[in-house]
Amino acid sequence: MITHLLNGPTVTIGTGAASAAEPIMPSLDAATEMLWGAGFVLGSLAVALIFALIAHAIVFRLLLAAATRTEQLKEPTVRRLRLPSQIAVVALTGLFVLPKIEASAALREGLRHGFALLLILAMTILAVRMLWIGVRAYLTRFDVSVSDNLGARRMHTQFTVVTRILTALVWVVGIAAALMTFPSVKQLGTSMLASAGIAGLVVGLAAQRTLSNFIAGLQIALTEPINLDDVVIVEGEWGRIEEITATYVVVRIWDQRRLIVPFSWFIERPFQNWTRRTAEVLGTVFLWTDYSVPVDRIREEAERIAKDSSNWDGRTVGAVVSDCSERAVQVRVLASAADASKAWDLRCELREKLIAYLNREYPGCLPRVRATVRSLPGADGA
Repeated sequence: MITHLLNGPTVTIGTGAASAAEPIMPSLDAATEMLWGAGFVLGSLAVALIFALIAHAIVFRLLLAAATRTEQLKEPTVRRLRLPSQIAVVALTGLFVLPKIEASAALREGLRHGFALLLILAMTILAVRMLWIGVRAYLTRFDVSVSDNLGARRMHTQFTVVTRILTALVWVVGIAAALMTFPSVKQLGTSMLASAGIAGLVVGLAAQRTLSNFIAGLQIALTEPINLDDVVIVEGEWGRIEEITATYVVVRIWDQRRLIVPFSWFIERPFQNWTRRTAEVLGTVFLWTDYSVPVDRIREEAERIAKDSSNWDGRTVGAVVSDCSERAVQVRVLASAADASKAWDLRCELREKLIAYLNREYPGCLPRVRATVRSLPGADGA
């Protein structure tokens, strides 16, 4: 740099390199300092998170060993809590350590918001899974595989429907809590308070069918027109209630088809429930025979067949003449069974063996047409 003093003002002549280099050094120092600060923050968080995850692994293993000693909880079921609990521990550790670390306000706020979202997500998933694990552990006390399982099916139905509705509510609350962490969403919610009535009316009209199914689900859980494994006739189809979701019911048809029926259908329309109070049912077999059939012999044979069958529950068996026409009489054979499936098998067995019995012992008692042939006067000379 050259400085020349004249009689006038001072003139400075020099290259631009030195003057341009002077402001560069402070910016490099600031960038280096910012990188070191960010690295220190991330490193401190990483160390804290590693220790937190190690502590979580130890505590979770102890809890897993304690929980699997019970009959209600199984190891694969409890393991479903591992991932959401790990995420929750990471988020809580970050939120606890972050205020104690020197960092810029922007970096700290970004990390805090990210940890808050992680915590909300983890707690939502954890709440849903713990809810289902607790319900399923409680329902193991009620065995639906026994023959008289009405009480067990009732408990399974009520808890399943209510738990599905609570699961939906937990997710709604979790998503709302996550959205409210954004300032723009908060302002939007505040500005919409004035039009909340109109918005609620529009949403209610748009979700009328969904809401009606939710309400119908609560009605079914409380009034119990159907339960899991009930034998029902829906739209002319015979089947069993296989699954009850939050908004619809799955009916397993006898030929392994599935009928999907919304909750509101069971509230608004009549249907048959064969196991409303008890699983025991009566099976009927109808036989059309000749008027000369010995009903007492059919009654004795029906009793013998029922007593030899494993499908008969020992309560009722009998045979009566229930109808007649100008050509035949109708014999109704009635037999009881423990459930609808056994009643079907017992009916088929009675029908097959009684037909074989009539063919073997009384072949002349099967339905037949009688005709009388008379000669008309003068027919021979015609």
